[in-house]
Amino acid sequence: MKKIYIPFILVLGMVSCKKGSKLPAIAPDIITEKTPNDTDDPAIWINPEDASKSIVFGTDKETNGGVYAFDLNGKIIEEKSIKNIQRPNNVDVEYGFQLNDSVAVDIIAFTEREKQQIRLFSVPDMKPLDGGGFPVFEDETEVEQRLAMGISLYKSPKDSSVYAIVGRKIGPSGSYLYQYKLESDSSGVSAHLVRKFGSFTGGKEIEAIAVDNEMGYVYYSDEGECIKKYYAEPSMGNEELACFGGEHFLEDIEGIAIARYPNGEVYIIVSDQQRGQFNIFSREDNSFIKAVNLSTTETDGCDVVTVPLNDTFPNGLFAAMNDQKDFYFYDLNKALDLE
Repeated sequence: MKKIYIPFILVLGMVSCKKGSKLPAIAPDIITEKTPNDTDDPAIWINPEDASKSIVFGTDKETNGGVYAFDLNGKIIEEKSIKNIQRPNNVDVEYGFQLNDSVAVDIIAFTEREKQQIRLFSVPDMKPLDGGGFPVFEDETEVEQRLAMGISLYKSPKDSSVYAIVGRKIGPSGSYLYQYKLESDSSGVSAHLVRKFGSFTGGKEIEAIAVDNEMGYVYYSDEGECIKKYYAEPSMGNEELACFGGEHFLEDIEGIAIARYPNGEVYIIVSDQQRGQFNIFSREDNSFIKAVNLSTTETDGCDVVTVPLNDTFPNGLFAAMNDQKDFYFYDLNKALDLE
């Protein structure tokens, strides 16, 4: 991939503008078929054998919801979709989860809010690995504090252990997020709580979570305050490393995607939900770079990959939820307005 630079340009007046982005709108390359209820969060799986057959999974958030699989033309792949899920919220993908000494599989994990649990499936065969689900926040007595919402998977560079970092509807500051280690043995896959962490200002909620596997950081949106940064590796402790970006959002700070380029450049892309745009930050120092208007409405979740997929997405894919029961797909260079 050719070397790509994002210009460090502050869009003047952006912070003071009224609801609705003032930036030029960038149209999507693909708009997906609609889901029955309410889209929320996408996760992109890259097919290692043929990138053009990669899948974008997207949650449909309702009692009769599901996790829908879309091809790169935005068509629903019925045989890869998981239906009759009770309010799935967020979804994430991880590669090479070790089932046994000789078998590793790619996985998706998602929260099932009304059942207070997370689900785990192999990809692309879509086989359940969780025996019906792993309960979360079991030590909480209030039902609202067990309503799982956000999730992100972390694969440790130290020993390849895979963890699920999970958020919920409400929770106390200092232990809002729970981190579970996913393990497999002869009896199947299990999820074991390894730590509780994450400060919360007490404003709105924490839903969007994203992990930078390479650096071992987890980012989450304290929706009314800032983007917070912690170590993803449990042994590194629970110190808050940063709280940044809040002044660049109109209201809710929502979905987070991390764009990692092969040349080492990395950017954190975050949905400015009510303004209808995305803010881009540097991973190096968490400074604000620029904002883009991708013409979505009330975007919750987003995801990104930086490898070529097909003729429509030769520079990678940015996927974002849109408030019309669908998802928008963009060629990455077009989405971020790169030069």
